[in-house]
Amino acid sequence: MEAMAEQFKTGTSTLGICYKDGVVVGADHRATMGHFIANKSVQKLFKIADNLALTTAGLVGHAQSLSRMLAAEVSLFELKRGQKMSVTAAATLTANILGGRPFWVQLLIVGMDEEGPNVYSIDSAGGSIPDDYCATGSGSPYMYGVLEDGFKKGMTEKEALNLAARSLSASGQRDAASGNGMDLAVIDKDGFRQLTDAEVKSLLK
Repeated sequence: MEAMAEQFKTGTSTLGICYKDGVVVGADHRATMGHFIANKSVQKLFKIADNLALTTAGLVGHAQSLSRMLAAEVSLFELKRGQKMSVTAAATLTANILGGRPFWVQLLIVGMDEEGPNVYSIDSAGGSIPDDYCATGSGSPYMYGVLEDGFKKGMTEKEALNLAARSLSASGQRDAASGNGMDLAVIDKDGFRQLTDAEVKSLLK
C-alpha cells in the first residue's frame, strides 16, 4: 500500500492572491514522479470561465479531467441562466464533485464576481475554505513564507503580481518538485488575462 501511495505523490506550487480590484493566480510547470522530473511544461493553471480559474496540485490525469468537467458545467450554467457563475458557487460545485469520488488533487478556485475577488482552497475530500490568499502543493511552505511577509489588504495589481512571482520563484529554488518557470494570470472586472512569457520574465527581474 505504501509503494502504491508513493506513486501518487506529485509536487507542485500554485497560488491565488486577492488584491484591490481582482485576483492573481499562478502555478509552476514541473511534474514529478518521486524524485524524477517527468515533465517540465505541465499546465496547472486553467481558465474555467471569463471570471474563473482553477489551479491543480496532484495527479495530472485527475487535474485535466476536472478542468474539462468544471469548464463544461460552468458553460452550461451560463447558457441556462444567462449570467456568470459566482466564485462561491464554482467552489461549491468543485467541492461537491470531489466529495463524490476520490481525486488525488488539491485545487484552488479563484475569480471575480459582484462580491469582489475570491480565492478558495479545495481539498481532495471536498473541503472548501475561502481566504485572501492561498498556496498549494509541496512548494507551499516556501511560498507562505513570502506571502505572509508581503501580503497586505488593498494591494494593487502590480504589487500582487510581484508578490506572486516572488513566491513561486522561492518555491522553485527550494522545492525540488517545483520549478521550470511559471504561469501567471489576472482576473478582474474585464475578465481573465494570462501574462505573456515576456511579462513574467520582466516580473522576475
